[in-house]
Amino acid sequence: MKLVWLRNDLRRLDNPALFYACDTQAGVTAVVTLTPQQWQLHSEAPARLALWRDQLIALKADLAELNIGLRVLQLNRFDQVPVALQQLATELKADTVYFNYEYPLNERQRDRQVCAELEAAGVRCLGYHGELIIPPGQVVTGQGGMFKVFTPFSRAWRQQYLQQLPEPLGMPACQPELTPSDRLPDDLGFKALAAALMPYDSQRWPVGETAVHARLNDFIECAVTDYASQRDFPAVDGTSRLSPYLSIGALSPLQCLQCLKVESGSDAWLDSIWMNELIWREFYRHLLVAWPNMSRLEPFRPEVEQRISWQHQPALFDAWCRGETGYPIVDAAMKQLLTTGWMHNRLRMVVASFLTKLLRVDWRLGADFFMAHLIDADFASNLGGWQWAASVGADAAPYFRIFNPQIQSEKFDPDGDFLLHWLPELTDVPRRQRHLPGAGQAMGRPAPIIEYKSARQSALDDYQQRS
Repeated sequence: MKLVWLRNDLRRLDNPALFYACDTQAGVTAVVTLTPQQWQLHSEAPARLALWRDQLIALKADLAELNIGLRVLQLNRFDQVPVALQQLATELKADTVYFNYEYPLNERQRDRQVCAELEAAGVRCLGYHGELIIPPGQVVTGQGGMFKVFTPFSRAWRQQYLQQLPEPLGMPACQPELTPSDRLPDDLGFKALAAALMPYDSQRWPVGETAVHARLNDFIECAVTDYASQRDFPAVDGTSRLSPYLSIGALSPLQCLQCLKVESGSDAWLDSIWMNELIWREFYRHLLVAWPNMSRLEPFRPEVEQRISWQHQPALFDAWCRGETGYPIVDAAMKQLLTTGWMHNRLRMVVASFLTKLLRVDWRLGADFFMAHLIDADFASNLGGWQWAASVGADAAPYFRIFNPQIQSEKFDPDGDFLLHWLPELTDVPRRQRHLPGAGQAMGRPAPIIEYKSARQSALDDYQQRS
């Protein structure tokens, strides 16, 4: 018997742990571990957990087609996982546990403890890099170290990819007979964890193998050619909207890249901006492994953070969280996040710059807020993006790059369509005035909580005085 421990890899196709476990034809059982106290400590977004649950429910039926049963272990914390998995392996007489690596520090420590417990009991542990296209530690500088800047990393990554040209793994082999599993309720036991979950728009984010792959194919066939020109406009459906599925592992990055490659029918895919976004995802995971202290929320560039005087601004932070800063594009973006659990990528940069550069609130507070609300919350990418915005990360924006919210709004939402959707109070405000700080005060919108020019200059003065 083989045991496959599923985490954020809820798919059948291109799942190395599942594929190689099934290759032995010795019978396979899948297992997931529910750890709600750990979710709370990690600020796991309730909407993301609900999406994960629903994808798991769909996957359970797909696994049954391969004669693979599913066990659900109701635990609380990571430190309970090693013994629980060891006991399950003993019960099922499993001689090997297969899993795909995760890269944040707590998850890596958990996996080491699991392997130690299992191997002490005579059970092998086999791990695979199913979350990455190229494993960490393989894309290195000429001196053998990790790249600190994205562009050279990207060049080296592309070179390795083209040399190897890996292809996604296919469907795992069907097992001889259905393995035993617990009699699970339809919700797999999540009803008791209802407080940790939040409803999301299931039409906007459908689950299941067929629906997820249809979304990938639709994007590649219909929208990826316009991605570079449309991706920055929040009122336009110009992004892939695949990030939630990558976050929970309903899709692998290699599946995405392979679909892009096949559909292109030429070498045009090599210059795709969207491919670059997939490489950014790889970059941040490689960084987590190379610099584990980043998982402890330490900045990649501590020497830069030492020059910054973070301000304790509870009232201003609260206004930012609620989308009540008086800056229309910032507030519309935050309303989108609070309502849907998702935010357009361009606007993530705008609101992060506003919080860290103009309000000078510690980036860790913003990163934690995003993790607690985003349906596509991804620890590595979220951490990397917030450090980038605060100018303390790898390949970070220079300290003097501060987004002007009004200019960003005028440039990327020129007609105010996005603003009007989320801030209907601006309906009667003349089109050009909708972007202004304080727009719509007569209709109930708040006054600006800061004055842009003085806040920007204050941030620059603070940094320069400490440099």
